[in-house]
Amino acid sequence: MPQNSSRTTPALSRRSLLRALGGTAALGALAGCGVPAAYVKAGDRGVTDLSARDHRLVFANWPLYIDVDDNNPNKRPTLDAFEKRTGISVDYIEEINDNDEFFGKISPALMNHQSTGRDIIVISDWMCARFVRLGWVQKMDRAQQPNVAKYLDPLLRSPAFDPGRLYTVPWQSGITGIAYNRKKLGREIRHVKDLWASDLKGRVTLLSGLDEAFALLMQGNGVDITKWTADDFYAVCDEVQQQVDRGQIRRFTGNDYTKDLVSDDVLACQAYSGDVIQLQADNPDIRFVVPEEGAELWSDSLMIPDRAAHKANAERLIDYYYEPEVAADLAAWVNYVCPVPAAQQVLAASKDKDTAALADNPLIFPNTEMRKRLAIARDITSNERVDFAKRWNKIVGL
Repeated sequence: MPQNSSRTTPALSRRSLLRALGGTAALGALAGCGVPAAYVKAGDRGVTDLSARDHRLVFANWPLYIDVDDNNPNKRPTLDAFEKRTGISVDYIEEINDNDEFFGKISPALMNHQSTGRDIIVISDWMCARFVRLGWVQKMDRAQQPNVAKYLDPLLRSPAFDPGRLYTVPWQSGITGIAYNRKKLGREIRHVKDLWASDLKGRVTLLSGLDEAFALLMQGNGVDITKWTADDFYAVCDEVQQQVDRGQIRRFTGNDYTKDLVSDDVLACQAYSGDVIQLQADNPDIRFVVPEEGAELWSDSLMIPDRAAHKANAERLIDYYYEPEVAADLAAWVNYVCPVPAAQQVLAASKDKDTAALADNPLIFPNTEMRKRLAIARDITSNERVDFAKRWNKIVGL
């Protein structure tokens, strides 16, 4: 499918940063340091499921994170096809613009054992970890989700916060690696520590969000991010502070790093794979690298919140998006790492050459060599978060 530069917009919201210590500290306290009543026991998470007689559901997602009709942006082909096939009406709401903001929006209801009014939500896995830990989401019935059981990428099947993916299912995935301008730099980048080279002084940016930045930097130190320690985190902080002091890092960014890279103010930066696919459409000199030490594989995942009234309908929709043909249609539009590897063959068989070419893009379907270097980071626990955020935000200047 032809590239559309407007599709870079979702990442600006989706991979958002933690902007203030106050919000971070409050979330940490809520997650287990000061509000034990926030935890919901398994028996209190469900209500009578109305799915059999009430053929609808409410689906909350990020803006521009689903396929739309090229001629009518109000039509969503895959979602429309689901409604036609099943008779289930989907109220699709593009209301999630920031993980923390959305947490604050629905947490009062969840904490007080009330319905959020939503049957499916999509948030980043590091935030999903908090919901799972607090007992704010329901266990899915995999017997009703054969496509998820069969087609979910093995790399994504068992993150530390949700072993076996009992409570979450990836919507789309991505890689945090390094982007750089090969022509302007005049050489390749292969390692995380290449960011500290003298010819990049003052022309490097790092992501400012704690959850977004730390894993790749740890991998540069040879750390297994599936089981990193506090000492590993503080070692990264010391390293980054040294680079700040010597003027190596131009600034810390949200997704506005793309502007710096395009303008040549920055030659190398921490970056997300989905963004780089879009940048490459206009500038093939921009490269994305999974360092030899490895890179972080992350996901934005689907969850069914507590007291959702249409759980079976929600499970059916989630499983529908794991049909390889449907997953292929979605991947062709959003251009993130597809959590359904079988969709690659579907795209490869397309008669449209641009769509077929997506099947060979390793940033949508990582090849075997790249997959060996990808890992899902252990999440930051509630007990760690406050102290870690204080240290990181001081370096970043938040």
